[in-house]
Amino acid sequence: MSVQEQHLSGLGALTPGTWTVDAGHSTIGFVVRHLVVAKVRGHFNEFAGTITIADDPLASKVEASVKAASIDTRDEGRDGHLRGGDFFDVENFPEWTLVSTGLTAKGSDYVLHADLTIKGITKSVVLDATLNKASEHPMKKVPAIGFDATATIKRSDFSVGLFAPMVGDEVTLRITTEATAPKADAAK
Repeated sequence: MSVQEQHLSGLGALTPGTWTVDAGHSTIGFVVRHLVVAKVRGHFNEFAGTITIADDPLASKVEASVKAASIDTRDEGRDGHLRGGDFFDVENFPEWTLVSTGLTAKGSDYVLHADLTIKGITKSVVLDATLNKASEHPMKKVPAIGFDATATIKRSDFSVGLFAPMVGDEVTLRITTEATAPKADAAK
């Protein structure tokens, strides 16, 4: 099967239209080194997003937003520090956004190019994305899709924790997304 055929059977097999991220079945998480000896993992509890599937699968778009204050690393003291001015400064920058700028094929997977905005600073990022499965949602009776995506960013690029030498600069983003098409789009 050619790369074009793989993508037509992947994204191209999906109903064109706007799919809504199901936050209850999705995760936006991260991993960062701490003290060079361990890795801290965390995630955000509040986020929203859409995936707009185009007739040309590689013209599809992604938009997402995250409430920075919803950080959860399983340590409330650390989470409070992360919400403060040294790191996320959630009072002045309550929301982060990701807007795709392009999508390319990579074997049977995808590379999502996007603008990521954190603390008012926008940088281009590249996410490796995999379409896990497309099927009917058993409860909602509408099409559902699942994706995994990863990227590595530098927190210093976004002025996050500039005076925190015990925390690694590279942060790995790990995103697992389930999205459903609205019934109107599913009828197309």
